[in-house]
Amino acid sequence: MEMHRLFDRYPEALARTLEIADRCRFSLAELTYQYPDEALIPGLTPQEALEKLTWEGAAGRYEDGVPDDVIATLKHELRLIESLEYAPYFLTVNSIVRFARSQGILCQGRGSAANSAVCYVLGITSIDPARNDLLFERFVSEERREPPDIDVDFEHERREIVMQWVFDTYGRDHAALCSTVIRYRAKGALRDVGNPQRTSRERLRAERVNSKTGDGRGNRGVAAGRDRHRLRSSAACATRPRSGVARCRAGSLARTGACPTHCR
Repeated sequence: MEMHRLFDRYPEALARTLEIADRCRFSLAELTYQYPDEALIPGLTPQEALEKLTWEGAAGRYEDGVPDDVIATLKHELRLIESLEYAPYFLTVNSIVRFARSQGILCQGRGSAANSAVCYVLGITSIDPARNDLLFERFVSEERREPPDIDVDFEHERREIVMQWVFDTYGRDHAALCSTVIRYRAKGALRDVGNPQRTSRERLRAERVNSKTGDGRGNRGVAAGRDRHRLRSSAACATRPRSGVARCRAGSLARTGACPTHCR
């Protein structure tokens, strides 16, 4: 009523305001992944292409015939993938892995994706569902409806080749790098720096106590300064680029590692 009183000379403005407000509604359910259009096999939908590659891969994995329980597992997984419309994502990961293998680049899928028989027969992972009691729903669940996440490790010396292929194939506007940053307090920093150097637990424990109590005379800042110096010199030897970039900041060890994120 207050708006009507203030703008009684502009009823069309009030009507327009209500129209705009009605269009500004938003639901988190609208946030969904948009996967690349993987046209690997002309004339086939992503789901049909995935099924074709899956059964071809199964025949290659099990040269003496695909076990009945594996057939049942593959059918179950393919039905769930189809219902959640995840086939394009599986095809994208499969394309990346196939490229790496074609270049002789070592790669290996890991994590919850190892619960997938489809990932196994496609060659993404190496956990045989015929020998292990796998739970696919730990990886993809219709109840959770969370997007799948397939982690693939590539040999660090040649993964740049794979990343450039992803950029060239999917476009630099549709691919990105993400970084994980781990910040340590004294306990974690000393442990991760000391363990590769085989520092005894007693020495590490003493260092932690020293970092908390100072130099015994209440001069904590002096002891903390010595700790920072020790951490800097140790980190230079113990944390090489293969595990990311290591550096010391204010007595805490920060490690960052870049990895390719999913194509979107």
